[in-house]
Amino acid sequence: MNLTLRLQLSVMMFIQFFVWGAWYVTAPNYLSKIGFTATDFGLIYTVGPVAGVISPFFVGMIADRFFPAQRVLGVMHILGAAIMLFATTMMKTLNPSPDAINMVLFGYQLTYFPTLALANTLAMKNMGNPEKDFPGIRVMGTIGWIVAGLALSWFGWGTKINMFYLTAGASLALGLFSFALPHTPPTQTGPVSARQILGLDALVLLKDRNYLIFMTASFLICIPLAFYYQITSRVVEMLQFQQVAGLGGVATSLGFGDVIGLVMSFGQMAEIIFILVMPFFFVRLGVKWMLAMGMLAWIVRYALFSLGAPDEIRWMILGGIVLHGICYDFFFVTGQIYTDQVAPKQIRAQAQGMLVLFTLGLGMAIGAQIAGQIEAQHTPKASVWIEQVFPVKAETVRAIESRLESSPAGERNKIQEELSQTIKAIRDGANTEQQAALRKAELKSIEWKPLWGKPAIFAAVILALFVLLFKNKPAAVSDKKAEAYAD
Repeated sequence: MNLTLRLQLSVMMFIQFFVWGAWYVTAPNYLSKIGFTATDFGLIYTVGPVAGVISPFFVGMIADRFFPAQRVLGVMHILGAAIMLFATTMMKTLNPSPDAINMVLFGYQLTYFPTLALANTLAMKNMGNPEKDFPGIRVMGTIGWIVAGLALSWFGWGTKINMFYLTAGASLALGLFSFALPHTPPTQTGPVSARQILGLDALVLLKDRNYLIFMTASFLICIPLAFYYQITSRVVEMLQFQQVAGLGGVATSLGFGDVIGLVMSFGQMAEIIFILVMPFFFVRLGVKWMLAMGMLAWIVRYALFSLGAPDEIRWMILGGIVLHGICYDFFFVTGQIYTDQVAPKQIRAQAQGMLVLFTLGLGMAIGAQIAGQIEAQHTPKASVWIEQVFPVKAETVRAIESRLESSPAGERNKIQEELSQTIKAIRDGANTEQQAALRKAELKSIEWKPLWGKPAIFAAVILALFVLLFKNKPAAVSDKKAEAYAD
């Protein structure tokens, strides 16, 4: 690969994941300040996987059959930048509506998620040897995510609306840059069937018992995965308040505005390390125990959060984040390799798409809803944490909360809006020191131990069943059987 092409594709991949890392895991740290609740976070992290399920089919077909991939990539990112900017205007209104903002963010993610596949396709179509060249290009995406997190911490934007401005700016930059990427024309012609678009031919793999067990375990393990993306950044935010001999003080001394993006990027840094050592473990452990180690890391991570978050034990919180490298590489990358091994060659692409559909699509969508509900169960009423800073104002909030509980269904939306406005007014009327005290009290009041204990137990059950039932045998689906099924 010539140097110019390598630089072009590396820059593309870097910004592609910079865009995602600039807001995805830190969004709740700002949105919670403008009235978003645990239920709203459940929705915001549901619409992403839903967008990931439905949009690539249509956008991918457009790039494959009608327009050059680089132009589709450019248009999608420019459109996404405009939608994200529109979302910020809604966030800044006097009474922001979480439902309306979530709908706009759903529109944004409909533009973003297809670009993940488009970027991969564009890169590989312009490589002479994808097996050799693609890993070096793809790792730039992980570095882009890391740099986005570091940028948020450096500028102190981990709890501010600026993260969304950064996302929109990066999206616009990549959209414009995409038109300078190598011309990648559509390659497919002729009729296309709904079966091919939906990847239904890959369902033949589920006839193999072992692959069915693997796919079921992969789907189920992505339910607790949603907790990590949706909630972890607020655990990390608590470390920001450790200004004396703590992580917050260290970050400040190094010139970082906050710790959130910095610490969350440790997970992606670990990914790079563990992806390099994967071949060593793969040869010695094989598919079954690589997958089992990935699931075990899930359990340990959530157990560390469950024990460490209530008392803000730094090494436990940091250790749980670093384990993201094992969770992702040992499970997801191994699963992709296993799928490639067992799928007949004519349906391998569909098989990988099916894996994404069941895991990062359906699994994460269901997980986001469950995570939102469990977080709501373990989040005290606002009056509990407001009382620690403003006891008198807490009485007003408590009165509204009591009315909300006893009111008929038809009046609850109006009273809920009144409650949100009252809490916002208390935040806005506080000075900087009081705002920090309010935020700390709010985060500390969450029942972290049971909140993280539940996904840890769920992951442990999945691991036990997987180890008991999965046998690492060759798939029973041959190329001829796959052809017959497709016919």
